[in-house]
Amino acid sequence: MRLRALLETDALGLRLLGGEDELDRTVHGVMTTDLKDPSRYLSGGELVLTGLAWRRDPADSEPFVRRMVRAGIAALAAGEAELGDIPDDLIAACARHRLPLFAVHESVAFATVTEHVVRKVSGERAGDLAAVVDRHRRMMTSGPAGGGPDVVLDLLGTDLDLRAWVLSPTGRLIAGSKAAGPGLPAGVGARLAAEHLAAARSGRPGPHRVTLDDRTTYSLFPVRGGGHPPLTARTPHDGRDASGPPDGPDGPDGPDGSDDRGAVLSDWLLAVEADAADWAGERLDLLHGVTQLIAVERDRRDAARTVRRRLAHEVLELVQAGAAPAEVAARLRVAAPVLVPGLGTAPHWQVVVARVDRDGGGAEGGPATQALLEEILADPASTGPEQSDRLAVAHTGEEAIALVPLPAAADEHEGSDGSGILAETLLESVRGPLTAGLDGDGRLTLGVSAAVHSAEGLRGALEEARHARRVAAARPGRVCAAGHHELASHVLLLPFVPDDVRRAFTARLLDPLREYDRRHRAELIPTLEAFLDCDGSWTRCASRLHLHVNTLRYRVGRIEQLTGRDLSRLEDKLDFFLALRMS
Repeated sequence: MRLRALLETDALGLRLLGGEDELDRTVHGVMTTDLKDPSRYLSGGELVLTGLAWRRDPADSEPFVRRMVRAGIAALAAGEAELGDIPDDLIAACARHRLPLFAVHESVAFATVTEHVVRKVSGERAGDLAAVVDRHRRMMTSGPAGGGPDVVLDLLGTDLDLRAWVLSPTGRLIAGSKAAGPGLPAGVGARLAAEHLAAARSGRPGPHRVTLDDRTTYSLFPVRGGGHPPLTARTPHDGRDASGPPDGPDGPDGPDGSDDRGAVLSDWLLAVEADAADWAGERLDLLHGVTQLIAVERDRRDAARTVRRRLAHEVLELVQAGAAPAEVAARLRVAAPVLVPGLGTAPHWQVVVARVDRDGGGAEGGPATQALLEEILADPASTGPEQSDRLAVAHTGEEAIALVPLPAAADEHEGSDGSGILAETLLESVRGPLTAGLDGDGRLTLGVSAAVHSAEGLRGALEEARHARRVAAARPGRVCAAGHHELASHVLLLPFVPDDVRRAFTARLLDPLREYDRRHRAELIPTLEAFLDCDGSWTRCASRLHLHVNTLRYRVGRIEQLTGRDLSRLEDKLDFFLALRMS
């Protein structure tokens, strides 16, 4: 049944407080609760009835609504019996998250609303339920445990004639049905991943519909791993009040009431070449069942990485504790069969450090960043979920740290300089999707060390990667990386100069020139930049600016007069160079 039908039923006494544009949402169940976080008991698509006993002060409304949206409920109905008028803070929170909000008149019992919803939902679903159960049983029989996500997707092709793919959060192909052919067209996976992350970040309920190049429409379903319920799971609820303690002092969102936004950045998605806008409830239920089965498969494969992650963590603990190189080398030899299976010879190593910082302050948790770094380091042209199995990624605090093994002959095929992973190319294929997922919400920064040839160099490589990440963090943009080669120049120093020192230094040198340019349109700043770029060559600079040499000499003389500097002196040239870089 639709939310609009509830509002049109006078006997229910519902009054709409917000969400007029969302009244076509379908209600698949009902739940009554006053828990601070009932999300663990929600399947998605419910009308949640609450007496507001969970609300102690206005600050409680925002985290409660955020959890309800993450659980995928259809709408919230608040009773007026406890507090009278519904609090403005709850109305505002629902409006921010586009969650429809109803007020239930104090004369109407929640049991009346529950009975009406259950009766309507049960009647509408009775004819479709047998088909749904049969298809789910077939998928469970031949699903992930018997052949991976491809088998489940093949059933979509044979049963519903749907072309479907499972994609990583960066758009890398994990699996596809036989009906879908060899894969998505070039670049489409990354574009779909970007659209999915942007939609998930905005809190819009799925499936998310995307039309690319005005031709092909895709419906995108999130595949939530790690035990999280799917954002849009739509299975009926029996209407009983859920009771029991939430996860921890403030539920699964953690003690600070924050949500698990980082999980969105590391979740897979199911892309179906179809428009789900007009699908029947049976078909939507089936697709959500598919995402749950794929999520089970992902969790199983994540569990297989537990040993590798633990060994990487143990090695990094030794490195950070300053253990003797011989001790670190011994631990690496023991872990080698797991960390570098089949590599044969002792590898060289690179260290990559990643961190996700939120715009509101604080950093994303290490486990979410760990899964994201594993995906970033996978070969973008590879297919399947096992591509990170040769990576040893651990997390410590707010960082994820990868020990990346390189064959001893890395300099023969990884790049002409033998540097292995290059920071400037590491993010090429994933920058678009991750920027969409972090826009207005946070930043991802990575640092890459040089390759080291023994355990003795790992401590230095770790520090080098951390320094490089801090250089990346000083740059603009949502997704940035820096490499070890940038640590041997002024680029390393400039990000750590305090802002007030930067402003004073650049103002002293450049403000007189800017003011003169503003009054006389003299272009002294562009002339200075060109003169330094040409290493002080009068002829080359005049040619670049299309000026006579005498005109150039006049401008440089004016720069020296206004600033009291001499552009024939190396130290004055260096000061101008740094001022321009910091401005």
